[in-house]
Order: sequence, then C-alpha cells, then structure tokens
Amino acid sequence: MTPAALIAAAAGGLGAVAVREALLASPAAAAWVRLALEPLRRVDREGYAPSSLERRRLAALATGLAAVCGWFFAGWALALPLAVAGPAAVGSAIAGRRRRYRRRVERSLAEVATAVADSLSAGRSLRGSLASAVGSLDGPAASELAQLAGELELGAATGDVPARWRRRMRSQRVDALVAALLSQRLAGGDLAGLLRRFAAAAAEQERVAEDARSATAQARFTGLLVVAMPTGGALFAELLEPSFLSGLLASPPATVLLVLAAVLQLLGFLGIRRLSQVIE
Repeated sequence: MTPAALIAAAAGGLGAVAVREALLASPAAAAWVRLALEPLRRVDREGYAPSSLERRRLAALATGLAAVCGWFFAGWALALPLAVAGPAAVGSAIAGRRRRYRRRVERSLAEVATAVADSLSAGRSLRGSLASAVGSLDGPAASELAQLAGELELGAATGDVPARWRRRMRSQRVDALVAALLSQRLAGGDLAGLLRRFAAAAAEQERVAEDARSATAQARFTGLLVVAMPTGGALFAELLEPSFLSGLLASPPATVLLVLAAVLQLLGFLGIRRLSQVIE
C-alpha cells in the first residue's frame, strides 16, 4: 500500500473519531441525532409511521451524511448526487422497515390466533380475549394486540377495531385473521375452533415459505454479491489511489459509461430481488 493510501486511511479513521467526539462534546447535537433516528427505531418496534417533520429531519441527516461521504471519496462530483439521493434513501429505509415489521407480524399470526382461541375457550368474550392474549405474546404481535386492546378499552366497537387493524397492516394474511375474528358476529359458530384451524394453516404456510427461502438463499446471495462487486472494487481502488474516482469523473466519456454502468447495476439488483422473491 502506498504512503498516500495510508495517509488517506488514517485521515478517514481520524475523521470518524472527530465526528464522534464532536457529537459527545455537544449534547444538543447528539440529542438532535438521537431524535432524528428515533422514528426508525419505532418503526422496527411498533410499525410506527413517521410524521412529515420526522421525515424531514431524517432526510436532512441522510443528506448531510451522504454529502460528507461523497466529498471524502470523490469530491463534490459525487457528493452532490448522493446528497440529492438522501431523501429518497430515507423513504426507502422507512418503507423497508415497515415491510419487515409487517412480515414479523405475519409470522406471529399463528400464535395470535392460538392465544385468542385459548382465551375464548376459557369463557371470555372476543373483546376480553384480544386484551388477555397480549400477555402470552411478545414482539410486534404483542405490540399490535396491545394497540387493539387499548382501542377497545377506550370504548371502540368490537367490529371496528379489527377492521382498522386490517386497513393499517395491508396484509392478506391479516385480512384472513380479521375475517375469522368477525365471522362469529355474522354467522355464529365455534370461533375458537376456527381460530385453531387458522393457526394450523398459518403455521404450515410459514413453514413452506421458510423452506423456499432456505432453498434460494445461496442463489440470492450470489446474485447480490455479483452486483455489489464493481462498487466494492471501485471503493478499493479509491483507497489505493485516492484520485482514482475523481480522475474517472473528470473525463466525460468515462462519466457517461459510469452512469450507464450504475443504471445497469441498479436494474440488475432490482431484477434479482424480483426473481428471488418468495410469493406467499
């Protein structure tokens, strides 16, 4: 490794330490960063939908970080495009976290149905069963049922609360559970038995989906690795030769080819995600 590369690596490490020390030395800045990142943590914990102000705060933080990283690696030629892409990256991160939260709720629907069925078998009503089932669950499923129980305690109608949950989650599997919960109000019958059959079917569906994801995991990883290799190679070359990217961007034909390559890489990444998606 050349002395220039060593100096660049040391500068990057010292820059990271300097940013950390600056945040620790300024409680107001550290508090602002924690406040900006809090909506992302709440999305993971409870499927929270950030407000417009929280989204703008996250976008400002992402724009600043992207601009600094782009300027460090290749100057303003890379910093400006990354800064423009910052708000879009925030929106994508929030949407991705909400999808993962919804997926975790869907994985727990068998446990939810079983817990409600056990409470119904003990003689409770549907309102009481939704509230009592919270204690036997954990994670996103417990958070969702706790929210339903809170709405019921505030006096909401029994039929309206699951319907609002269905609209909020936008999941076919949640739709099926809500239909099962409300079926007794329309047609009567053994709701506890229906919920236990739903739980068995949901568990089997989840097992089949997990088998499909396991069978395609290696292929998906290989495809994503192939897509990421050019970007990693460019960053490694920049570390070895700090002016590598700036030299490429200084040439108009090279810039056009780089943009075309980036577009093709993005299309390849989206294609791999689409082909490897497990349909449930």
